[in-house]
Amino acid sequence: MRTIKLGSGAGYAGDRIEPALELAEKGDIDYLVFECLAERTIALAQQAKMRDPDGGYDPLLDARMRAVLVPCRERRIRIVTNMGAANPIAAAEKTRAIAKELGLTGLKIAAVTGDDLLDAVRAGDFMLEESGEPVANLGNRIISANAYLGVVPIIDALAQGADVVITGRVGDPALFLAPLVHEFGWAMDDWERLGRGTLVGHLLECAGQITGGYFADPGHKDVASLARLGFPIGVVAEDGTVDITKVDGSGGQISLATCKEQMLYEVHDPARYLQPDVVGDFSGVEMEQVGPDRVRATGATGAPATGLLKVSVGYVDSYIGEGQISYAGPGALARGQLAREVVRERLALTRVQMSELRCDLIGVDALHGEALSGGREPYEVRLRVTGRTATLAEAVRIGNEVETLYTNGPAGGGGAWKAAREVVAVQSILVPAALARPTIQFVEA
Repeated sequence: MRTIKLGSGAGYAGDRIEPALELAEKGDIDYLVFECLAERTIALAQQAKMRDPDGGYDPLLDARMRAVLVPCRERRIRIVTNMGAANPIAAAEKTRAIAKELGLTGLKIAAVTGDDLLDAVRAGDFMLEESGEPVANLGNRIISANAYLGVVPIIDALAQGADVVITGRVGDPALFLAPLVHEFGWAMDDWERLGRGTLVGHLLECAGQITGGYFADPGHKDVASLARLGFPIGVVAEDGTVDITKVDGSGGQISLATCKEQMLYEVHDPARYLQPDVVGDFSGVEMEQVGPDRVRATGATGAPATGLLKVSVGYVDSYIGEGQISYAGPGALARGQLAREVVRERLALTRVQMSELRCDLIGVDALHGEALSGGREPYEVRLRVTGRTATLAEAVRIGNEVETLYTNGPAGGGGAWKAAREVVAVQSILVPAALARPTIQFVEA
């Protein structure tokens, strides 16, 4: 039976690049897929695009493409990624420029747009799923509204010969499902195979998590060579059966435990995993260890899609002010506790307007190492004060008050640090799928 091999090159925006290069050079894969968008990432990318119209795509796109474009071109590996974030067209143009610098010619790059529904959401009458409030209540605090698109525009781009497909927001598993539909010619109402392909995407989308990252627990779940952690490969048969494996000699492991934990990750109802193209059903999945670092998954199925798309609405929620300071040596805990009470009282006396305040003592050996720490009384503590405010000016006052502990607090404070930042939050709405109209734009190196 024919198989397609999918390599997972990233599980989030800041992921490691070396395992992706290893896949491109040694993985014997057909597709290299980079999944790089978390829930808030695209809202932050929209802010970056507002500051710079040529920005708003993944900050590591440049480094990733410089690393993998040449070996992928040499081995005829196609790349699919959502590194376009808020600006897939600019990301495609950047990729073309990199390809030109690397001496590559004839590289066809597709930018998929249409997930940005900000204008439609602002004009509509939608309710936020988490809070039950109207979207209109957010007013001008809304930054972004991006729909999770399905596989169709990616399939169309591949059918038109794209070597690299760069999207904005799409369903995470769709990045992996699309190549399977394209290569095997699965029908878009073949719910069983679409469900199986969705399982493939879900198992691979977080990259190193399924090879032992976010899994290792020394003495309980030991993972060899975690520093050399390799990223996974899905060997997918035409019927949707998948073997999860990795590059020989890379670190980490592929086991029943790593695969089962990843399958359950972020799945609220295994029988109804809602995606743009299909409702995946993982309740009948069976897994078998079929070789060293090789697990076979079978039994997934699916049901018709709901006809709705999830839209992540990003907005400015509040501001966070933070300050930290450390105390070490005899009496460190008592001095840290006193400092905490002093800051709490001073914030009240100076009437800093906060909706939430946390004062934590953290750390046990971060300053002077294990040799001088131990016993019931910690040798060192670090006070962390964080508060939520409605304005940046109020947030700044929190860190300032912690900093004053240098000369206005207990003895021996050091390493003070402060910051104030805007908090971008995300809530969800559901919109009719027809509201999104994806488009494809090609550029060629």
